[in-house]
Amino acid sequence: MSYEIKCIACGKTATNLLDYKCKGCGGPLDIKIHKAFSKKEIRKKDYSVWRYIQFFPYINAKEIVTLGEGWTPLVKFSENVYFKLENLNPTGSFKDRGSTVLFSTIQRKIKRLGGFIAEDSSGNAGASMAAYAARAGLKAKIYVPEGVSGPKFNQILFYGAEVVKVPGARSHVAEEAQKPEKGKFYIGHILHPIFRDGIRSLAYEIAEQFEWKVPERVYLPVSAGTLLLGVISGFKHLMDSGTIKEKPKIVACQTRQVSPLYHRFKGLPYHPPEKVTSIADALVSTNPPLLELMHRELDNFGGDAVMVEEHEILQAFKELAGAGFYVEPSSAVAYAAYQKQLQVGEVSREERTVVVLTGMGLKIALKPS
Repeated sequence: MSYEIKCIACGKTATNLLDYKCKGCGGPLDIKIHKAFSKKEIRKKDYSVWRYIQFFPYINAKEIVTLGEGWTPLVKFSENVYFKLENLNPTGSFKDRGSTVLFSTIQRKIKRLGGFIAEDSSGNAGASMAAYAARAGLKAKIYVPEGVSGPKFNQILFYGAEVVKVPGARSHVAEEAQKPEKGKFYIGHILHPIFRDGIRSLAYEIAEQFEWKVPERVYLPVSAGTLLLGVISGFKHLMDSGTIKEKPKIVACQTRQVSPLYHRFKGLPYHPPEKVTSIADALVSTNPPLLELMHRELDNFGGDAVMVEEHEILQAFKELAGAGFYVEPSSAVAYAAYQKQLQVGEVSREERTVVVLTGMGLKIALKPS
């Protein structure tokens, strides 16, 4: 078989593409692709995620659900710094890569069973899932924190999803979304392995846009880890297939408030705040369920982690906007981390660097001061 789904914890194999956790131990699942990457199999005339359909062997090409996501611009910002504009995906964030692959995989099965999808998110993932459910003709129920508000919440509503507000901690929202209900299929973006797997298309694009000579560094904002894990998976696939000769250093960028991976990676104790108040409000996972996997994959890949302060995020956000790049402060976290490492000499101006800008600024309620 050209792919397999295995439990990260116990190694048990799963066969149902709708599963998001191991039927044996309840651990998270992961997808391994056994088909080698080949430049000859790229669909050259398709400028979307689906130019790489041959490397998603579990998908039927006739069942693709797309809004034209992917193949986002790679813009040269300065001599050796490039921005990958994931904020220009259809719903305004990189999450569309996971959504298109996930819905293309599961939409027919759920329709046949007369079901609907459930997801827990008040932000970019909820908006993306709601949009692709609308595109696929599926009913969506998005579970959100009770105090949710703002443009992303409005976006979810306008896509026609049913919204369920849940009081209490963020973990309670996930618990409610996963509770059994007739016809409900939980496809939460953090835990569903196919959503994470869809993100590896970003690594393919970066490599191809650099003509297969990858940059020395790639900076990513990190919260629950879907972006980090997907990008590492993509570059590993390219390395294992012999398509690229060297791997980039992946730099996981976090805020002081939300930095469990940074602290784990550096061997430091982490004490999360009772309430996250950072302007980088898309980065909220103080206790991500995939933390162990994130740490292991980042370490094995020879990556690094950086933590930035609120004033550094705001400064980076304003600098980006002043240069014409209007992104979420959460995206600016990655640029702030690059600037921080540059100032202390941990990165050289001679190193080709990609900063992934993950979400568009029109999603935020921040006002100019």
